[in-house]
Amino acid sequence: MKAPLQIGVTGGIGSGKSVVCQVFQSLGAPVYEADERAKWLTEHDPILKADIKRVLGSNAYDAAGHYNRAWVASQVFANPELLTTLNGVIHPRVFADTAAWVNQQLGKPYVIKEAAIMKAAGDHNTLDKVIVVQAPVALRIERIHKRDPHRSEAEIRNIIARQVSDDERLKLADYVLDNDESQLLLPQIIRLHEDFLRQWEK
Repeated sequence: MKAPLQIGVTGGIGSGKSVVCQVFQSLGAPVYEADERAKWLTEHDPILKADIKRVLGSNAYDAAGHYNRAWVASQVFANPELLTTLNGVIHPRVFADTAAWVNQQLGKPYVIKEAAIMKAAGDHNTLDKVIVVQAPVALRIERIHKRDPHRSEAEIRNIIARQVSDDERLKLADYVLDNDESQLLLPQIIRLHEDFLRQWEK
């Protein structure tokens, strides 16, 4: 059976990448949410749990065996080397999980992989194309505040500032979706959907 095209979707917080993925899903494309899946694996993958405990110690999990996310964040926040080591055990497990998932999608024209951090297609990954979802910062702040009212504007700006810059993200893009409310998002997505179907049928 023919393997699907692998399409990456990325964008800054509040850009609307999750909405974009929901639309692709409604058009029949399987969606792999890498960040959510990584969270699931840290809770349920015994190999990964053992590796995390080896890197961070037993405090990485509470007495009930749940990932102690706040404690881990406090440990890696000011220690870039430790964060790199932690990512070094998490990323290979996510990569293996993704590969297994893609193998279950044979015969589908394309699949979507959503992640906050992404490299260009073909740069140490299996992506064929990358879509970048973008929106003006003011609109992103407004969206984040609506879904997370307890966050101040300063907090939100700080989160955005810590993420990859829009300019850097655009360097990865094979396609750009503008989710700025001045143009409709759905026709942009449908054009890409039709393009991916054509590419797969070649």
